[in-house]
Amino acid sequence: MGEVLIVYELDKAVTTRDSPRVPRGTDRAVRRVHAAPAAPGTPTATGPRTLCGKDTFAMETPSWKPSEHPEGPWYPEEYASAACPDCDAVMEA
Repeated sequence: MGEVLIVYELDKAVTTRDSPRVPRGTDRAVRRVHAAPAAPGTPTATGPRTLCGKDTFAMETPSWKPSEHPEGPWYPEEYASAACPDCDAVMEA
């Protein structure tokens, strides 16, 4: 597998900025953290689908990259409870 990026599936509801699950620059909480392959020829852009098959179009791509944190999980540790179990299964394989 090539470069893998993470994307945030955001809640539709507005939340407060004090929530630890709210990424900077947004008013919506992170519902789920997914892994997605990079788009062909563009390692900084996600492909059209996550590893679990969801459309990445409306998801937010943070600057955090799994390849920059080889000692830890594929997702930021503060989002462990929001990590997609299906993406996690693919990343573990």
